[in-house]
Amino acid sequence: MKHLHSGKVRDLYETDEGLLLMVASDRLSAFDYVLQPDIPDKGAILTQLSLWWFEQLKDIVPNHLAGSAPDARSMVCRPLRMVPVECVARGYLAGGGLAEYRRDGAVSGVRLPQGLEDGSRLPEPAFTPSTKAPLGEHDEPISFDEVVAQVGEETAGELRRITLAVYARGAEIARERGIILADTKIELGWDSNGVLTLGDEVLTPDSSRFWPLDEWEPGHAQPSFDKQYVRDWLTSPESGWDKSSGEAPPPLPDEVVERTRQRYVEAYERLTGHSFTG
Repeated sequence: MKHLHSGKVRDLYETDEGLLLMVASDRLSAFDYVLQPDIPDKGAILTQLSLWWFEQLKDIVPNHLAGSAPDARSMVCRPLRMVPVECVARGYLAGGGLAEYRRDGAVSGVRLPQGLEDGSRLPEPAFTPSTKAPLGEHDEPISFDEVVAQVGEETAGELRRITLAVYARGAEIARERGIILADTKIELGWDSNGVLTLGDEVLTPDSSRFWPLDEWEPGHAQPSFDKQYVRDWLTSPESGWDKSSGEAPPPLPDEVVERTRQRYVEAYERLTGHSFTG
């Protein structure tokens, strides 16, 4: 197969039939760096979780799946013309959204009430899009009006509607399993018929924040089932890394690698109800 592209996490190939083979590696990225070493089984966990979610969401938005894949970390997909916007939905305040709120009192132009804290639940889920930055650069928040300027009012409205519907379905299912879906990012593109279609991954620990419902307590960072654990280690004194230094982060210790893998496995098993066998 023809190799088309390698991103931070995924490798993309073209099949003889003109379809795409998307392979999720075990690479982990944080703060726009690909970290070392890999997280064992991560690619298979993300792929199998995405496949499960595509099935749960198929009545909301079509997806790019096009057939059976050769292994657990791969998806055979229809090519899409991707929307040049990161589609993000937030139900809780954390991460970059929290920093933006503390600075501006708003996230991606969405004005929020005063007095919210780290981990606070928003009055209602918000569509908080951002730019889709090239590899090595940072995504920047943009307002809905800026999305309209890029893709037109009708498409912008559909991006918001689909993103919030995916978030609502994901949050409902996760909550039934004792998990809060704090926020999520989805990838949308147009298929050959011009239909907006869900692509890439969906509702995984790489694209979403998952918190244990019974441990949720606004006012501080929440325990999580996602790579926030790695971000927290990297920014702790233990790592010895200065995020503003411009230098690559240090290798992850064995304990951090194993605990990160355990979080990904637990997210998969709690959400799907299936055991992960590797």
